[in-house]
Amino acid sequence: MLPTLTDIHAAAVRIAPYAHRTPVVTNHSLNKRLGATLFLKCENLQKVGAFKFRGAANAVFSLSEDEAQRGVIAHSSGNHAQALALAARLRGIPAHIVMPSNAPAVKKAAVAGYGAKITFCEPTLEAREATQAEIVVQTGATIIHPYNDLRVIAGQGTAAVELLAEVPDLDVIMTPVGGGGLLSGTAVAANALKPDIRVIAGEPTGADDAYRSLQAGRIIPSVRPQTIADGLLTSLGTLTFPIIQAHVEQIVTVSEEEIINTMRFLWERTKLIVEPSAAVPVAALWHKKVDLRGLNVGVILSGGNVDLEKLPWL
Repeated sequence: MLPTLTDIHAAAVRIAPYAHRTPVVTNHSLNKRLGATLFLKCENLQKVGAFKFRGAANAVFSLSEDEAQRGVIAHSSGNHAQALALAARLRGIPAHIVMPSNAPAVKKAAVAGYGAKITFCEPTLEAREATQAEIVVQTGATIIHPYNDLRVIAGQGTAAVELLAEVPDLDVIMTPVGGGGLLSGTAVAANALKPDIRVIAGEPTGADDAYRSLQAGRIIPSVRPQTIADGLLTSLGTLTFPIIQAHVEQIVTVSEEEIINTMRFLWERTKLIVEPSAAVPVAALWHKKVDLRGLNVGVILSGGNVDLEKLPWL
């Protein structure tokens, strides 16, 4: 089964007391440069600084009381870890986060700050999954996958519902793509609300497994991706890929230089702090990887968690 618009509407009601309804902004300089009218959905201003809170909150608040009391668990060193930790704290239940030992100190501190119990492991996928499995046996905690989870996908789709409620005459809606949770949730919501809307994703050239998967008609795993957009390193999921196949028109790729240039422009001209992953779909327009001139284009800015000591243009 795949999530439906009904599931996304239910998620919107479920997370409404906890998640921000993020603003939608436009920028004259950006519109003039692109020849299109962009509407930026600012998930960089969401709780924990990323859209990930929507999916995590929907998953956590979907649990039965019995499930909830045993807690939740994920292996993550990114935005999902913080999102799950905060959602669990808001429900008053335990959150177990498995993190690689080499995770940045700022991310370790953020997850701990939300009250999660962190278990460190070797920085390999095998070690992360094995450590997670051990904790599940010990605690009975429910695994909340960062994107290959119907509840998470439905939660992520709520951003597109809000965007289309505010700007119903969009011609195109764009997101970045990593594991595909945001893109698939957006695609389900947008296609159901406005069947003629075009759904397009941006992806780094150095981590273009989703682009290649869509071309090949099967999931091609991400192997040794090389990109500054660290939120887009993961492979597509078995739940997200069929949705992307059915509802996404195309995935376009952008270089590291193009990501950095666009990220800097967004900081300087829109005054929005966005992380590299969030700049990717705008970079696809900025560098003319897709021609959307004259159209109304919605872009979901996925997050704004940036290490200020390591800005990419310094």
